[in-house]
Amino acid sequence: MAPRLLLVEDDDALAENLARQLGRAGFQVERVADGDAALHVALERYDLALLDLMLPGTYGLDVLKRWRSAEGPGASVPVILLTARDHTSDKVRGLSLGADDYVTKPFYPEELVARVHACLRRAHGTSPRSLEAGPLHLDPQAREARLDGVPMSLTRAELDVLLYLAARPGRAIARSEIVDAVLDRHDDAGERALDVHVSRLRKKLGSHAALLATVWGIGYRLDVPAGETDGHDTPPTSNREPR
Repeated sequence: MAPRLLLVEDDDALAENLARQLGRAGFQVERVADGDAALHVALERYDLALLDLMLPGTYGLDVLKRWRSAEGPGASVPVILLTARDHTSDKVRGLSLGADDYVTKPFYPEELVARVHACLRRAHGTSPRSLEAGPLHLDPQAREARLDGVPMSLTRAELDVLLYLAARPGRAIARSEIVDAVLDRHDDAGERALDVHVSRLRKKLGSHAALLATVWGIGYRLDVPAGETDGHDTPPTSNREPR
């Protein structure tokens, strides 16, 4: 079955062009034209959402915030922001609210198609094993994280960052490597976005926030209590050179 995309865009000509291009790429596209309508969509019916920011009615970032704060499977649907605002602060704000990617207008439809494919690959990426780090239990296949046995409410990007670090327990991982492998960012918001995701993760880890350690001058490390590393498979070797 073709992946289903929700397109939230008020520009009729642009929406028609994007729907046509995405349809040719094998996606089913449904569109709503304003922020108020987007708030009433059952997001869990879709594999990914494309969300314009400058919308009639509810502003795009407010839509995103409502989507991410809702309970249920819709809260973890990947979201790519579409906007003409290209300031780094705007990108970081969107990513901090739970967006998975950010495309600045004007853009080539081919670029958007490529980003949709990349975002879906990350969302559907799985591993056959579970990962443990003290009170933290991660199930990559179920796309689930539990802290002290209680399910955590994480965005796609937050979970992917956590999974990447948990697959390499006790290792200091460069920020640039995490960005390239997990966030797939190619703009100046990449590492800043990672820092935002890590900050949000620490808040959600609460009293266990120290598990997610900063390695100054390098990046981040997921600390695992002594004696718990034996249960982890050896992580794949990265083919990237250190930066």
